[in-house]
Amino acid sequence: MRIPRWTGALMGTLALAALVAIGGPRYGAAAPSGYTPQTRALTVTTVPLMVHEMQASLPFLKKAFAAGGVLGPKKEVYGFVPSTLVVYQGDTVNLTVVNPEDDDHTFTIREMGVNLEVKGLASARTSFVAKKVGVFSYTCAYDEHLPYMWGQLVVLPDSAAQ
Repeated sequence: MRIPRWTGALMGTLALAALVAIGGPRYGAAAPSGYTPQTRALTVTTVPLMVHEMQASLPFLKKAFAAGGVLGPKKEVYGFVPSTLVVYQGDTVNLTVVNPEDDDHTFTIREMGVNLEVKGLASARTSFVAKKVGVFSYTCAYDEHLPYMWGQLVVLPDSAAQ
């Protein structure tokens, strides 16, 4: 059975809506609580899933990457692992993105002003505060990696930490 890609976003949104409905703060609003924001050290790795270099070992990719193929000659499929990160409102996120192969990537959360460049065969770090409650997509902003390379940051209300 094939599960649609948007299922994760829907489940995260429903879980967040349930938390808010049972007494959490309104979307994006701060609520008084006894929660002390934490510093979260998170690591995400970029992973090649279906890239041009794999055509020799996976012959079906030749057709997929051909002109008119399902991916075409200008797209590649990468992923972020893990693809879902969860923190609480007010937490400081110390993020490390590890890129173990030679294609460059970004880790971009537009709503939070995060746009980390991650060069090939290297890692990069950034920090930000998760100020707003919600489910925020992170992507690699390079056209050849869109729409496939994405994940979600789930920011739960601080009142949910009790």
